[in-house]
Amino acid sequence: MERERSEAEEQVARLLRTARRKLDLSVAFLSRVDANTRTMQVVDTDLPSPRDGYAGPRDSGFCLAVIEGRLPRVMPDARDVPEAVALLPADLPQIRGHVSVPVVLSDGTVYGTFCAYGLVTDPAVSPRDLALMEVLADAAALVIEPQVRLEQRDAEIRDRLAPVVAAGGPDVVLQPIVSLCSGARIGAEALSRFPAQWQRTPDVVFDEADGIGEGHRLELLALARGAALLDRVDGYVSLNVSPQTLLTPECGELLAGLPLERVVLELSEHDQVHDYPALEAALAPLRRLGVRLAIDDVGAGFSSLRHIVTANPDVIKMDRSIVSGIDADPMLARLAQSLVGFAHSFDVRVVAEGVETAAEHAVLQSLGVDGGQGWLFGRPAPVDVLADAGTVLAPA
Repeated sequence: MERERSEAEEQVARLLRTARRKLDLSVAFLSRVDANTRTMQVVDTDLPSPRDGYAGPRDSGFCLAVIEGRLPRVMPDARDVPEAVALLPADLPQIRGHVSVPVVLSDGTVYGTFCAYGLVTDPAVSPRDLALMEVLADAAALVIEPQVRLEQRDAEIRDRLAPVVAAGGPDVVLQPIVSLCSGARIGAEALSRFPAQWQRTPDVVFDEADGIGEGHRLELLALARGAALLDRVDGYVSLNVSPQTLLTPECGELLAGLPLERVVLELSEHDQVHDYPALEAALAPLRRLGVRLAIDDVGAGFSSLRHIVTANPDVIKMDRSIVSGIDADPMLARLAQSLVGFAHSFDVRVVAEGVETAAEHAVLQSLGVDGGQGWLFGRPAPVDVLADAGTVLAPA
């Protein structure tokens, strides 16, 4: 069964058809030449073969020889060129006319070749046919380059993540969560950390991993690392998880082995939930065993009140966009007060994120916010540092 072509490959196929029909030849194809292989990526022909994906070693066939200048771009009859005769794969018919042009990307990288060839019954090709092929090859380069760059980006992400995955996941630090009433530490959030030289925030890294199909795997490794800290700290530990990963069997198995009465699962307000009944079904057995659910980043746009109501959380975490400067902005204070009233009416606790000043703390406390998290109470740190800190006291 032939594989389905991408949209870009369909566009290239139309260019190949133009070349084949204008030159009245039997076969036209776009080849890709990489470190090891020469592949006819897209083929236009009425013959039974070759087809898309026909491949051989990098130095087989005419493509590399044309790129390297060992074969001319135009051969009226390839049977008259000794090196062409030597390179012709045994499973292809004898080629007569052959015209081939390197496909060059915008950075000068040679992708492969744009080729057309004829059999004995086809007319001969001539140097004047080269101009048409060059124009069509340039058009093919423009069509395929976005996909090439996407593949390169994905390969770079995969290579960058590989050592982290092999090591068992990202480093995990803990940031204290305190009661705004007593100042006592009531829990901590487990936060993933990746190499600083990547210059990427964790949410970007997880998004990139998801884009190459490694999102669930990386999340599960981070969850396992965070869960491993439960027996080293007091209070609860908040573990971040996307709705999509939460629905996987592997996530359910991991969570089932934890002391769930000490676990809070945090779902971001930004993460779309495509199937609330499925999410509820996945959470139900865990909640019966004591796990609590938090909605993170609430108020970063108020785009998902339905997300809050439908998910029926135990905790909502007030986004720092509301918390920052709340002591100097009556509108923010009014917004926070409304959010607290809304949450408490459903017996839901509110934790403010990004608390950095004593003035912010005072306002939040006066509004009835239950808990706080931020640099005022402690920065994210390795578990030993958090464990040594003991109770974190809020400023008087």
